[in-house]
Amino acid sequence: MIRFYGDYRKGQEWNLRHFYEQYIPAIVEEEYTCVGLGLELITRLRELNQTVASSLNLVSCEESIEDPAGYLERGPCETSDKEHVLVCMKVEIAGRKGVLLLDPGYHVARVVTVMEDNAYPHTGWFTQTNESWVKREYRYFFPENTMNYVIWEVKETRGTTVNSYQNLIYVARPFENAVEVTEKRNLVYNFKSWLSRNIKGEVVAGVYFAVPKNNSGAFTIICTDSNSNSQRVRLTFADFLQHKEFDATEVEVMEMCGKQLDLLPATFQELLSTVAGILADSDFILQLLDINKEINEMCP
Repeated sequence: MIRFYGDYRKGQEWNLRHFYEQYIPAIVEEEYTCVGLGLELITRLRELNQTVASSLNLVSCEESIEDPAGYLERGPCETSDKEHVLVCMKVEIAGRKGVLLLDPGYHVARVVTVMEDNAYPHTGWFTQTNESWVKREYRYFFPENTMNYVIWEVKETRGTTVNSYQNLIYVARPFENAVEVTEKRNLVYNFKSWLSRNIKGEVVAGVYFAVPKNNSGAFTIICTDSNSNSQRVRLTFADFLQHKEFDATEVEVMEMCGKQLDLLPATFQELLSTVAGILADSDFILQLLDINKEINEMCP
């Protein structure tokens, strides 16, 4: 977000839509989204085994599909959102077809095997997240009569409430323009996060926030203390704009979070102040939210 905003304000173009249409985002190691993580994973696997890596490709994913059956019937179209990517390899075991999926973007700490017949070594339901406030379970399977897509079903349990939804992963062909589509789409998404996870995919530290219309929101900052307990604080954007004097707990959480994100404490606080300043630019934010809304309406 900081890089995108800086590039926008450096130019002579004050219409964000026009700027966005022409903008090609950079893939920067310190700022990886699912696109950068997927490309990095393929690069590293290529160093280990060239033959295996040559069979790996990025594939696209549409999240939270309201009408999966209707979407599958229509097939790919120009108004697809394609907001997520995974790494995929097609496999065949004794004549049985399937795919292997690797998802560094969602930090799935396993290779997911999806077989057409749902038999071994097919991966069934597994728990991706099990925190005090939410349990999140995944499963992947092919829909009937087609291997062009994999259905990725998510079940979320919060207290006594259970919600499920489905994502669709298009595996028929490689996703060749992930930077121009997915990376670019995420620039105007109205929810931002920067997270550090352990090898199990569990969140160790990070910050996330919704992009508001009126700059009245807050950063949620998470870290892990010396007893392996999760700590979190919410600090409003105004706290940083007004140079609030933070209390000892807030300072400690920010320092731990910054360290666990491989940043100096002062650098982390400076970054939050910079983002708060961007969010206070109402002209930029309203244009960004309008673009995000139009993409959502165009890609149901």
